[in-house]
Amino acid sequence: MISRRDFLQVSMAASALVGASGFGNWARLAAQQALTQDQLLEFDTFGNVSLIHVTDIHAQLKPIYFREPSINIGVGGNKGQVPHVTGADFRKLYGIDDGSPSHYALSSGDFSSLARAYGKVGGLDRVATVINAIRAARPDALLLDGGDTWHGSYTCYHTAGQDMVNVMNALKPDAMTFHWEFTLGSERVQEIVEGLPFAALGQNIFDAEWDEPTELFPPYKFFERGGVKIAVIGQAFPYMPIANPRWMFPEYSFGIRDENMQAMVDEVRAAGAELVVCLSHNGFDVDKQMASKVTGIDVILSGHTHDALPEPVLVGETIIIASGSNGKFVSRVDLDVRDGRMMGFRHKLIPIFSDVIEPDKEVAAVIDEQRAPYEAELSEVIGQTDTMLYRRGNFNGSWDDLICDALMSEREADIAMSPGVRWGPSLIPGDDITREDIWNVTSMTYGEAYRTEMTGEFIKVILEDVADNIFNPDPYYQQGGDMVRIGGMGYRIDVSKPQGERISDMTLLKTGEAIDPAKNYVVAGWASVNEGTEGPQIWDVVESHIRKLGTVNLQENTSVTVTGL
Repeated sequence: MISRRDFLQVSMAASALVGASGFGNWARLAAQQALTQDQLLEFDTFGNVSLIHVTDIHAQLKPIYFREPSINIGVGGNKGQVPHVTGADFRKLYGIDDGSPSHYALSSGDFSSLARAYGKVGGLDRVATVINAIRAARPDALLLDGGDTWHGSYTCYHTAGQDMVNVMNALKPDAMTFHWEFTLGSERVQEIVEGLPFAALGQNIFDAEWDEPTELFPPYKFFERGGVKIAVIGQAFPYMPIANPRWMFPEYSFGIRDENMQAMVDEVRAAGAELVVCLSHNGFDVDKQMASKVTGIDVILSGHTHDALPEPVLVGETIIIASGSNGKFVSRVDLDVRDGRMMGFRHKLIPIFSDVIEPDKEVAAVIDEQRAPYEAELSEVIGQTDTMLYRRGNFNGSWDDLICDALMSEREADIAMSPGVRWGPSLIPGDDITREDIWNVTSMTYGEAYRTEMTGEFIKVILEDVADNIFNPDPYYQQGGDMVRIGGMGYRIDVSKPQGERISDMTLLKTGEAIDPAKNYVVAGWASVNEGTEGPQIWDVVESHIRKLGTVNLQENTSVTVTGL
């Protein structure tokens, strides 16, 4: 007799065969510039339950360019496993033709020329069109938002998240979970959550004083869809007080809390749940580990690490779905739930090609309404770029190189540090750089650009600490970002070494001299988690620098040597 795990593996194989992996015929059609909206949305409705997943939108209301990473290093048991496969290796793994729209949507190679051919991606009015099409086929589909929604743009900052709240309400989600939302401050988060017309979930959001679950963020919610009793359990970002300023939300504590997750799964199963869905902002590797420890979760909708995978990953009897970021993708998952068990599924990662998908008029009007008071500021051209500007990559991205250059120039520093965050759209050579573009890669509620002195020894401590957050072989000790970006300094990193032994050969680039552990260096940076940090806002620093340059033309960054792969 076939086991349930074998059945799910067969379902996954069949899912890919029928085109549910997100490629199928549309890849070849689009390569010939013949792609249509109907082909993008083509899906043979399956089973009795549909899930729609969006995550890590980072306040991107309008179409953008977004380049996927060319390097995404995996360590320990995740070395060489998806999502730590990129470029040509990724395309080979999934059978993606070079130059196809799948190549453009999911891989970094030849990005500028493919961007010119296929155009921008995303736009929540286009996302709305996709959601509406799925709902037309499956009216009671669940729309679930994985968080990092009310953060990351000029209008989001100036409305304290209200622009995103208004647009997302128009999309009518059924539930969401959280991360960067908390950097609006706990009072503002409470104000918004109390007015949401859908569930705000987090089984791991606890009262910090009493170490008890909070009333504002229930652990789960039940839904009745397709004759199936579904429990959706929320999992907020576990490392909030470490990765972001604790003083902004002192009432709350977080953590993975997998023992509590198991208790919640057992509780909802005992209450009759036939399908258990975890709406997660853990990050993909953490979700994989949690799935190996917690039994009874059917589906994990993964967020935080911005991974876009055209097929689910199976851990035990749990399928894990990764839906990308910045409004670039929507995932659809159809499930066959019978006799209280998930018996099979079909999945499609739908890329939001902005020139192919017709905008939803109602949502487009809501978006325009949010942006209208700020259009003059958003559209002002600050400069141009002859360099492709992107953020993603384990050690550097050209946007962060530009930010570090701005910090060193404007703040008269020897060394610059820029946080290894993964949000932020791309620009291609020849593009204007508008104020909106600068804010899309710098907007946050603690953007002060500090200037201080640090010893060489302390700089190494910082690098070692951040490196361990990324390359610790135990995913539960990883925070899911990328390495802090460094300007004005080079170094060598061995990702296979233990904490404290990864960083060596630190060099001050302007002199070629080795960094002296005992010497003080002037360091400029931004996004400090320390309360009371002083300095100009980073977007003003970057704008001033770009105005002086006129045209951005960056050299390739080769200052970091990576070993131990």
